[in-house]
Amino acid sequence: MVINDGSAVVIVGEAQNLEPFLIYSLSVIALLAVVLIGSWLLGSRTQAKKATDMPYESGVVPVGSAEQTRLSIEFYLIALFFVVFDLETIFVFAWAVSFYELGWTGYLGIAVFILILLVALVYELSTGALDWGKRHKVRSGRIRS
Repeated sequence: MVINDGSAVVIVGEAQNLEPFLIYSLSVIALLAVVLIGSWLLGSRTQAKKATDMPYESGVVPVGSAEQTRLSIEFYLIALFFVVFDLETIFVFAWAVSFYELGWTGYLGIAVFILILLVALVYELSTGALDWGKRHKVRSGRIRS
């Protein structure tokens, strides 16, 4: 139904056309099926070998002392924290670009977002997730460097 109140034309009560959405959804499902079935049919089958089961080398036989080298979990944690805080930086940058359009609602939203980030950072610091080196527990339950 079209209503013309003199200043603007308003379209009220029109049902949205779902055909494009259904076509897109079915094409995505079909593409996923083709890719999964194709990789299953065409993928190579390997036998488990010594080099395949070795960590950090992706199936390549290590040379020298690389076989005895083990990485600490701190490398994984720092990489994970970097990805998380890097994505959060992208969100803050997107907010800064549209600062004037968002107004006070956007400002309050980003303030809550940054507050949650600060709480997460304080939690990580308090649990020692960002501390490197050896830690020793003491009897009182605290962790000591």
